[in-house]
Amino acid sequence: MKRKVLVGMSGGVDSTVTAKLLQDAGYEVEGVYMKLHEKPGYHEANFAKVQHVAKYLDIKASMLDLSKEFDEKVYRPFVEGYKEGITPNPCAKCNRLIKFGKMMEYADSIGADYLATGHYVRHDGKYILEASDETKDQSYFLFDIDKSIIPRLIFPLGEWKKEDVKAYASKIEALKDFATQKESSEICFVETTYIDILKKHTEVEMPGEVLDTEGKVIGHHKGYMHYTIGKRRGFFVRGAHEPHYVKEIIPETNQIVVARHDELEVRRIELERVNLMDDHIQFRCDVKVRYRTKRIPCRVIVDEKRRAVLELEEPVFGVAAGQAAVFYDKNRMIGGGWITGSAK
Repeated sequence: MKRKVLVGMSGGVDSTVTAKLLQDAGYEVEGVYMKLHEKPGYHEANFAKVQHVAKYLDIKASMLDLSKEFDEKVYRPFVEGYKEGITPNPCAKCNRLIKFGKMMEYADSIGADYLATGHYVRHDGKYILEASDETKDQSYFLFDIDKSIIPRLIFPLGEWKKEDVKAYASKIEALKDFATQKESSEICFVETTYIDILKKHTEVEMPGEVLDTEGKVIGHHKGYMHYTIGKRRGFFVRGAHEPHYVKEIIPETNQIVVARHDELEVRRIELERVNLMDDHIQFRCDVKVRYRTKRIPCRVIVDEKRRAVLELEEPVFGVAAGQAAVFYDKNRMIGGGWITGSAK
């Protein structure tokens, strides 16, 4: 009897090729499209693409409306995070709660043995592994998923390069249009910038003061929500002869603190809600503090409340509360946590 796999399908080339590869491998494939927000026309267009693929593969494809859960657990916390002066990471949160949470519940409801997505990652049954294509690797965003589901996940694109996925689709008449369509944005509900999202819910144009690290007013800015830690443009500093970067955001007073590059370097990072793939409480590993940053060797100490302190072997720049610090041991992603603070 064929093993059944639920494929999360977005209407993009990655999930489309994922479904085709799994069917060719002998699985019974069923597709699901997740409706996560209320962008007019967006879901209709994408689900039409999913239905096109489903017809070609002769599989069932359904739309799962998770907009209420997404709004409550991902979208609203995203907006509130910026209002609180942190830099949210909605994709990692969505992966735990929605894509590998609610979608796995749906897989169970239809009797699927496995859940598959078009993510560029691999796994060995216990750990998420980096993709073969390092430029597309998405393991960083999966640090917070429930480790118990890893054996039931399938990532067919983990060994592929993006250009090979597009080339594969282009050779199939019914799928060739997927190979040339525009890439989706990194955050699905953000079309241009996050500021456009915030403007729908709160006032963001609020001129305020720029401070130096001693609390002296040295300039002005256009509203604290326009800035994230490490940003160096969009504010005015009187008499500055070298670049200044945002070091701290003070939402209560609508102020930002700026400093020279070296003053933003930290060697100690504090985390909360740590998620580990094993039970170690003290260990050494490499850490990434943002998706596109290099790994830094560090020592991790975790307490009983799932908080952790990271002691870095070399300084990192622009660490922001609300972002994720993700742990690696060679090509294995071994967990991570949410950044709450940092220090020299």
